[in-house]
Amino acid sequence: MDLEQKIMAELKAAMLKKDEAALRSLRAVKAAILLAKTSEGRTDGLTEDEETKLLQKLVKQRKDSLEIYNQQNRSDLAKKEEEEIAVIEKFLPEQLTPEEIKIELEKIIASTGAASPADMGKVMGVATKQLAGKADGKTISGLVRELLAK
Repeated sequence: MDLEQKIMAELKAAMLKKDEAALRSLRAVKAAILLAKTSEGRTDGLTEDEETKLLQKLVKQRKDSLEIYNQQNRSDLAKKEEEEIAVIEKFLPEQLTPEEIKIELEKIIASTGAASPADMGKVMGVATKQLAGKADGKTISGLVRELLAK
């Protein structure tokens, strides 16, 4: 079952439960999928990697909004973003913990021979490909910077 079919099944279930947060989130995901499928004259569906990147993008957008709402003391809007993040993250692969990411990054640093912060680009190129879908870029970048500064 591909992502679009899973979303449609969840959407029907949310309608029956009258779950407003899930409905809002799932409709946003469905719209993003349709937009991606019809963009640039595509005729095929999305690959699994494209679906994962799309979901990560949606979660990142909501986390950015959440941060802004928290800074502005808009707990009502922040709560909606948190609800949407929780719903969308159900469709993402299991995320690695910072400790697991650090272990993977240490292996990557050893394999690339990176020794200083100047080698960050080398490490990030490999790390983002290897950890795609399992960790967000901001976390990876921060940990790489920290490990190379030692």
